[in-house]
Amino acid sequence: MLWIIGAKGMLGTEAARLCEASALAYRGSDREVDITQGESLRAFAQAQGPVSWILNCAAYTAVDMAEEDALSCSRINTQGAANIARLAAEIGAGMIHLSTDYVFNGKGRRPYREDDEPCPLGVYGRSKREGEVAIQSLHKAAYIIRTAWLYGAYGKNFVTTMLRLMKEQDQVSVVHDQRGSPTWAYDLARLILRIIGTHAEGRPLPYGIYHFSHEGDISWFDFASEIYRQAREQGLLTRPCTLKPCTSAEFPAKVTRPAYSVLDKGKIHAALGVDIPDWKLSLRAFLQTLSPF
Repeated sequence: MLWIIGAKGMLGTEAARLCEASALAYRGSDREVDITQGESLRAFAQAQGPVSWILNCAAYTAVDMAEEDALSCSRINTQGAANIARLAAEIGAGMIHLSTDYVFNGKGRRPYREDDEPCPLGVYGRSKREGEVAIQSLHKAAYIIRTAWLYGAYGKNFVTTMLRLMKEQDQVSVVHDQRGSPTWAYDLARLILRIIGTHAEGRPLPYGIYHFSHEGDISWFDFASEIYRQAREQGLLTRPCTLKPCTSAEFPAKVTRPAYSVLDKGKIHAALGVDIPDWKLSLRAFLQTLSPF
């Protein structure tokens, strides 16, 4: 059985829906199980019976707020991750944990590989990196998947925010000096279940850190422009809106975002033999699931 922690979030919901579609046994938990308390996790696990896998989708993701709430951020992203890894090791369950491009400082000039040295810029990135280190020290049967620019149907994200702003405003400013690759939560959930499937097939993917996002090296402005183009094409937006490129400095924030956070997906591609989706094609597939505004 798969236990999805954070099952009501963007990724957790997609994973749960895919489990239902494929008749894969799973249980989901959300805030009713406190991952910062080992006994809370243990009690839930004992009530479920044998757990083969734990997927941790829970995270503190308010990047700016973390700068003033470092304790809460660390408790969830570091202590919580460690508690889950400790429990997974105790009960003999495999673990899949989600991490982020924010473990890097964004000063690179080529896509980041899994073995590149992390150097997070803020509290959020440090908490996620410390969570990675804790997991690897506590549980050998763990996968850590770093992803970036996640969007989907079941939570606040860049795509749905842009669609709302484009509907409401005549002009929207979007930063053009931060580059990365988007990730549709549905595609990431499919990859996670594929990883679990390799064990059932007797060809398990080696444990460790992997990167996954869509293919592409784009700015947030590029992303917004394509969202607008496709949404207009599909009839999701019926009114015109002008997109204006701007710099990060024009949107002051409490923490510096990585200026470059493209992830190298060569390792996961070679290990699983899966094609990495093109960001425009996945965006189109996602928009096709939405109702007209």
